[in-house]
Amino acid sequence: MNAENPRSRGSHFSTLVLAAASIVGIVVCALLAEPFLGAITWAMALAILFVPLHARIETKLKHPNLAALASVLTIVLLVVVPTAFLVERLVEEAASGAASIRTRVADGELQRLLEAHPGIAPIGTWINQQIDLPSILASLATWLSNAGATFVRGSVLQVAEVLLTFYMLFYFLRDRNAVARLLHDWMPLVSADTERLFQRVFDTVHATVYGTLAVAAVQGSLGGLMFWMLGLPTPLLWGVVMSLLSVVPVLGAFIVWIPAAILLLLDGDWGKALILAAWGGIVVGGIDNVLRPMFVGTQLRLHTIPAFISMIGGLALFGAPGFILGPLAVTVTMLLVELWAARDKLNNRKQQE
Repeated sequence: MNAENPRSRGSHFSTLVLAAASIVGIVVCALLAEPFLGAITWAMALAILFVPLHARIETKLKHPNLAALASVLTIVLLVVVPTAFLVERLVEEAASGAASIRTRVADGELQRLLEAHPGIAPIGTWINQQIDLPSILASLATWLSNAGATFVRGSVLQVAEVLLTFYMLFYFLRDRNAVARLLHDWMPLVSADTERLFQRVFDTVHATVYGTLAVAAVQGSLGGLMFWMLGLPTPLLWGVVMSLLSVVPVLGAFIVWIPAAILLLLDGDWGKALILAAWGGIVVGGIDNVLRPMFVGTQLRLHTIPAFISMIGGLALFGAPGFILGPLAVTVTMLLVELWAARDKLNNRKQQE
């Protein structure tokens, strides 16, 4: 048996050293980027979503820097300004809702409501025995009241992250072709598989934002609109709550509008209760089946279980950026497993031949 060539041993050792150094470098880079994870994620998502808009602006403004700046300013007007207005109104309604809950708990309105309906009195008695509902409602009121103060305290960091997001977005838009070429060169995949990976990333971001966030926003807006038309308190607050609940696959806006309809029914407002129930069941509940195919089509079809795990797990692991990163990690991993399975089948077929 021939002894292994010293040059070959040196080559293997160099490869191992290079691989180890690369892994260490990747870990260090990940740690360096971790504080900026939110800004990077949102900048990437906005760049993917607004590339068509930027491409149109580029055709009119030939200078790359000027075109990217114009796109960023346009996105700020489309995203940041409405969001800032919504948050301001939401904080005001949270404070108003907290005061209303405190007043109703202190006046004993819940107990009078139960006493006025003997048929549900046993349910009220059981609830009082199992949980301290007035204390929970008072705690909810305190939490809502503190929400505005918490937002103000964190506003400096939030503003810094927003500024950093749009700073990165400028370069993501301007240099997107160079970034794509760089990723093509770095990917250990053939060109066709790399294109599939890029397409899966684009589809996931589109499906997450348009198919989940946009549909949830519409459902919450429709629910909040009906709350406002029926004269119910804090319609914007409950509209936002319905939007947030609609994001989670196993939950939905019905968790808000069904109890509201029941309370209206108990108060004797049969007409309002029926209108709210019909609006919630037919319009709010059915709009998902109309809008989701329009916004997403067949771009992304995750089963309820992996969709739930990716969203909730992503939020738990990464915070707010996890809403994008969670589904992205699941869909990209599924694609990589598909690619490995296809290669394995191809290798087996070649061995059999």
